[in-house]
Amino acid sequence: MKEVVKLKNITKKYQAKNGEIEALSNISFGVKEGEFVSIIGPSGCGKSTLLSIIAGLEEKTSGEIEIDGGLGYMLQKDSLLEWRTIYNNILFGLEVRKQKNAENEKYVDELLKKYNLYEFKDKYPNQLSGGMRQRAALIRTLAIKPKILLLDEAFSALDYQTRIMVTNDIFNILRKENMTALIVTHDISEAISMSDRIVVLSSRPAVVKNIHTIDFEIPNRTPINCRESPKFSKYFDTIWKELDVHE
Repeated sequence: MKEVVKLKNITKKYQAKNGEIEALSNISFGVKEGEFVSIIGPSGCGKSTLLSIIAGLEEKTSGEIEIDGGLGYMLQKDSLLEWRTIYNNILFGLEVRKQKNAENEKYVDELLKKYNLYEFKDKYPNQLSGGMRQRAALIRTLAIKPKILLLDEAFSALDYQTRIMVTNDIFNILRKENMTALIVTHDISEAISMSDRIVVLSSRPAVVKNIHTIDFEIPNRTPINCRESPKFSKYFDTIWKELDVHE
């Protein structure tokens, strides 16, 4: 499969009062079409900064990025507008892009029905559970038909049990929609359960410490059944040791 995201020697430096600070140093990796890749690393290492650079929201200092296809971006907060219904929230991205038309509204209806939110389309965000809000935020992102989805700690605001169910839910949706996903998370278990590969960054200045291929050899894989695999703890122990910031 072809690579739809290519990073080559991405470096990010900031000017601070005490001089120049290097956040990212020569980060290189690719993401293949249909692949789920997670980026993990110690707190403050620059994971979210890297995702912002890929999204075009922040400038890199040097290096090259190639993106083949439109991007969708999901943040930690669902950013649903409390005064708009779920349906009107989902249409918001299309309105901003001036792409709200009968064809795209039909597609939104199909997504809402497919992922069990159609009966809630006239509700307001405060009437939905945290998990349903995240599903609505995902459908809003899918409505603009991106090829590549960027998720920045998209589930960390949820409680533990809801988070496991929502990651399973969203994983299945993205697989059905044949999406490519690049995920930033601090949660090793979440990364292992959702990803085809995991990019491990070092502490700042972040470099690529390792890239792990995750293969549970499970038919109809889901994040929940991956957590039950004997391989899960082996992957976890390996990555946990690599994230030791005291080395």
